[in-house]
Amino acid sequence: MKTCIFCQIASGDVPTGIVFEDEETLAFLDHRPLFPGHCLLIPRVHVETLVDVPAPLLAKLSSNARSLAIAMEKALGAQGAFVAINNRVSQSVPHVHVHVVPRTKGDGLKGFFWPRQKYRDPEHMGEVRGVVERAMKEMAEGDKQ
Repeated sequence: MKTCIFCQIASGDVPTGIVFEDEETLAFLDHRPLFPGHCLLIPRVHVETLVDVPAPLLAKLSSNARSLAIAMEKALGAQGAFVAINNRVSQSVPHVHVHVVPRTKGDGLKGFFWPRQKYRDPEHMGEVRGVVERAMKEMAEGDKQ
């Protein structure tokens, strides 16, 4: 897609700090990092959201996100990594991308993305669990057809 900044990066039309690339994916430094080394991992093909990613490509993205997290520990002395995908809500670019952020204890990111909530009561938790479980079963049954 010509208007998508990530597609322009993937095609080489927009230069950026590429740290990894293969035939299907590309990882580059975020221009507004949470910490130095914060990368965005994208598929080379335009796919807007996580739910649109074909399973083989999702496996590749997951594997490469894992490798980036390991590389951050080795190269940057990180103690771990935060790996996240915004899906529609808070997705700044409508091209699926995985944030891989190097982390160290005491880096100040305690709960920085979201406020935690509690269920109203155990019954509410059970209701939510039940509807999600049913949706998962329906989707699995649909996949078998």
